[in-house]
Formats: sequence, structure tokens, C-alpha cells
Amino acid sequence: MAGTKALLMLENFIGGKFLPCNSYIDSYDPSTGEVYCRVPDSGKEEIEAAVEAARGAFPGWSSRSPQERSRVLNQLADLLEQSLEELAQAESKDQGKTLTLARTMDIPRSVQNFRFFASSILHHTSECTQMDQLGCLHYTVRTPVGIGVPSGVVNIVFGAGPRVGEALVSHPEVPLISFTGSQPTAERITQLSAPHCKKLSLELGGKNPAIIFEDANLEECIPATVRSSFANQGEICLCTSRIFVQKSIYSEFVKKFVEATRKWKVGIPSDPSASMGALISKAHLEKVRSYIQRARAEGAQIQCGDGVDKLSLPSRNQAGYFMLPTVITDIKDDSCCMKEEIFGPVTCVVPFDSEEEVIKRANSVKYGLAATVWSSNVGRIHRVAKKLQSGLVWTNCWLVRELNLPFGGMKSSGIGREGAKDSYDFFTEIKTITIKH
Repeated sequence: MAGTKALLMLENFIGGKFLPCNSYIDSYDPSTGEVYCRVPDSGKEEIEAAVEAARGAFPGWSSRSPQERSRVLNQLADLLEQSLEELAQAESKDQGKTLTLARTMDIPRSVQNFRFFASSILHHTSECTQMDQLGCLHYTVRTPVGIGVPSGVVNIVFGAGPRVGEALVSHPEVPLISFTGSQPTAERITQLSAPHCKKLSLELGGKNPAIIFEDANLEECIPATVRSSFANQGEICLCTSRIFVQKSIYSEFVKKFVEATRKWKVGIPSDPSASMGALISKAHLEKVRSYIQRARAEGAQIQCGDGVDKLSLPSRNQAGYFMLPTVITDIKDDSCCMKEEIFGPVTCVVPFDSEEEVIKRANSVKYGLAATVWSSNVGRIHRVAKKLQSGLVWTNCWLVRELNLPFGGMKSSGIGREGAKDSYDFFTEIKTITIKH
């Protein structure tokens, strides 16, 4: 990085060096609406340089022993840990999220991920079979597809999707793509990568349901569901945006849920008492608000939040991209607010009668990433979890992650899985070798 105190200037990192770019894009601080940084507007030239650097680094890095590579990943985790506060400050300023969330979740989770995969690389085994009648022995080996830390192993190229993104995914020497983002962008990546038969791992959107049965423990369910709806301003692909509540407890749930939501404080990211910060951009804030306006036009009720309650902010942050967590009721399943990913602090609460009915309604959208089920009936939990078209199902909890287990979605929520075994399978090619003796 280089620049002045007034304006941060980012640079691409290629071949172990920070390199300037010919043109830049303004990046805004979501909490103030002011430009705080300039980001390289890269294109084909920078992608070519990054691919060349990676190609040069690949033979040496991929031939290192698992123990050596594990040591490097653990060193990276140590460096992240040592710079936790600096990185949390940067993440909060760039994303608009609370500093507390960046300190306690984002950066520590990055450290945890490096340590996890540094350990898992040491414990993979190969398969072996014998064919005595033919005098043959078969075994498998894994060969790396991508790279990972001496100069050229990791390259960071900034820019906009239509320019640098397309140059990257269509490059013939980039063998696989791991992407997290929207479905339309994933469709474009698929089109561009198809002629090269690239491997794809696509983690896309969600319209995640929470199903709350009448025997749920509301003292645990309500605070957890508020968190699952509004954490990080609802800008988490795993956030809850459709809450189905059994009719017998519907009125009680809505009352308590709205009360709890109103206590979910929106404030500047540095405020330690804030539960929510600013949304990522002005355009996204306007998009999220447009869904609330459409719901209101359809006759839905806005129980709390945007347009109903008053948001109080310091004068310096009045132009920031803040909005209150919003709860919508009296809305139909075919509304865009119940079908489309809003990716903001907006959730819809609707009643249901039976188990069969709610499973059908929960599965009625094109997405299938995550779901939560709240009940004290163990048999019901197993039945419902099995029938939900969702890659992840949490019961009586939310966002409890085990990195050994698969992570990913069904239907339009993506292709492929991440996790110890799944990531190992994706980022390597398996080779079968037969030895005749």
C-alpha cells in the first residue's frame, strides 16, 4: 500500500511486489459516504502478469512437502493474529460493519481457517488396491491445481468484474474458479469458463428460512433469530430472511421479535454498543429500501424499522449508508420480498399450520443454501431437516460451523462444497497409477 493520510491508495500485489495501476476506482467509507480509498481498476494486462507470476511460482511451491506448506500456513495465521486490530479496523472501514464484529468474528475466523487447513494437509491419505490375478497394484496421488506463498504464489488484483473479472475467468491458464457472489455473475463466469472446461466452485445467494414450531424455546429462539436476520446488516449469505412461525404462537412471536429487533442498535462502526453498522454502498442501500417500498405497496405491514422508526446518527455520519433492521408481516409467499435475495437487514414473518405445509413453502424458492429449525421435538427436527432443500440446516441454533464438514448450497445457491475433504478434492486433481509387477 502507498498513499497519503488524506486518501489511501491501494496497489495490486503481483509476484511479491506492490505495483501501481494506470487507472483507479473510488472506494467509499459506508459510514460517512465519503471517498476514503482508491482501488486499482485492473484489466487484462494485470491478469497476464499475475498468471505469469503464478506459473513461475507453481513448480517450487507445489513440490514442497506437506510439513513445509503447513508451517507456512501457520506462519500466516500468526501474522494475522499479530495484526488483528489493524486488520479489524480496515475491514470495518471498508465494509461498514461494526468494529466489534470484525474483531470477534471476521479476523479470528480467518486465523482459524489457516490453522485448520495447515493441520488438515498433514492427515490426508491415498487409496490403494491390488489385482493379484493380473499382478497389478493401483494407487492414487493428488496433484495441486492452484497455488498458495513465496513470491508469485499469492497475487491480488483489484478491479471491476466486467474488466478484470472476465479477464481472469476466461484466461486459458487459470484451471479453476472459486467464486462467492451473486447468481447472475456466476452465470457469466460459467459461460466464460465453459470453453476451457474449468472446475467451478460457486457459493451464491440464499433466501434462507427459519421454521419455528409451537414447541420452540422462544427465550433462545428470538435472540438467535434476530441475530440470524440482522447480523452484519443482513449482508451474510446465510442470514435468515423468511421466518415461518406456527399459528398458535405467531402473535406472541411477532410481538417479542419486534421488541427484540428494536433493541438491535444501529450505530457507527466504532461504537462498541452497536449491533449493526452501515450497508456496503449507497446503491445497495437504495436497492434494499426499494424492497420495503414494494412490500408496502403490496399491502404488507412494516412492523418496525425503515420508514417506521427514527434512526439517530452523529452529524458526520448522516450521509452514511445506514438503515434500521426491518420486520415485515402480512406478506404473501409470491411477493418479491419472499422470493428474491435482498441481502440486507430485512426479514419477513409469516404464519403456518402444519409441518407438511411449511416444508413445501420453505422449499418454494429457487435458492437452497441454509435453513434453521426450532423445535423441542427431536423426531420432527430430523424429519424436517431431511426434507428441506438446503445445503445446511441448523436446529435450535445458527451459524455453528465445523470446518471438517461440507459447506455449500443446493439449486441456485451454488455448485460444489467447501470443507476439509471437499476443498481437498476441489483444489487438487486425482491421478490413478497402475504398476504391473
